[in-house]
Amino acid sequence: MRSIRYNRLTYSSSALYLSLFILICTTPAFSYNHTSEDTINPVLHGRYVTIHDTRLWVEMEGKGRPLFLLSGGPGSSHSYMHQFTSMRDKHLLVYMDGYGRGRSDTARTPGEYGISRDVEDMEGMRVALGFDQIDVLGHSYGGVLAQAYAIKYPAHVAHLILANTFFSAEMWQANDDNSNHEIECNYPEIWKELMALRKKGLISSDPVHQKLYGQVPYGFLYAYNPSKFEGEDNRTPSEKSIPHPHKFNSALYYQLVGADGDFVVGGDIGKMDFRKDLGQLKMPLLIYTGRYDRVAIPKFALQYKEYAPQASFMIFEKSGHNPQVEEPQKLFELLDHFFKEHP
Repeated sequence: MRSIRYNRLTYSSSALYLSLFILICTTPAFSYNHTSEDTINPVLHGRYVTIHDTRLWVEMEGKGRPLFLLSGGPGSSHSYMHQFTSMRDKHLLVYMDGYGRGRSDTARTPGEYGISRDVEDMEGMRVALGFDQIDVLGHSYGGVLAQAYAIKYPAHVAHLILANTFFSAEMWQANDDNSNHEIECNYPEIWKELMALRKKGLISSDPVHQKLYGQVPYGFLYAYNPSKFEGEDNRTPSEKSIPHPHKFNSALYYQLVGADGDFVVGGDIGKMDFRKDLGQLKMPLLIYTGRYDRVAIPKFALQYKEYAPQASFMIFEKSGHNPQVEEPQKLFELLDHFFKEHP
């Protein structure tokens, strides 16, 4: 199962690309020493913040209480989270590239990556930006990070939103199994080749295995309407020239999910389990998913009602893994209502 694992899609909607032109509103000062290494990109209006001796890239837009938007993968950059840019009228949106992702620094060895490191980097970013309480929206693996952060630092989370995400290794494994069942049934020719590779001893993290697995169209596993994820790359030349070293970091992905993580979950993901802690969270909590999400399937997403009975819960009936793309109006109305109901 690949949680925003690969990103071959481009969005015909202009919102994603227009959002590259971010206007930073007045915010609390960054509490770090500005050096030549802490640079500002003239197009993105983002900057580096040094945390734990590592440069992490952050962008902000909008006004209001800060809302951290956490991307999936694990290993994806923040870029697709600009699909939430319409919320900037009421929220100060904070887009952060975690360690090893996007424009942030890369580890010398994959062993430096982990959920606990992501949590502490997020806390370091909150402190560096001078925020006391923050709202948090985590999508896919970003929801894993959001849960881990809220459980460890509940006093600093005002609102928590979990989107198309996972509460345990057991759930992640079940979704791996479901994705592979779908591939076996609907792309038998690819499945046959995969099984031949695995018979030879190759596993998920082998480049040949990755390439073959990636031949399954993104929209098949992730979408209600695959056409929403097709289109030409209509970015301007200046936008295309922006350095973006790690739109997706495969080494990080397999460090967190295990070397054969598309079939057998391991690594940090193989040890996570938030179920006993979710019911103890006191901040307003919203959980949502898509009816046609084949990588975070509703069968397990509905179990959040058992483990977090205090939460509001929503299934988007015409969405897969990305309701912000397939049913944006309904989603943003839900989010607006959630924040109004819990000011």
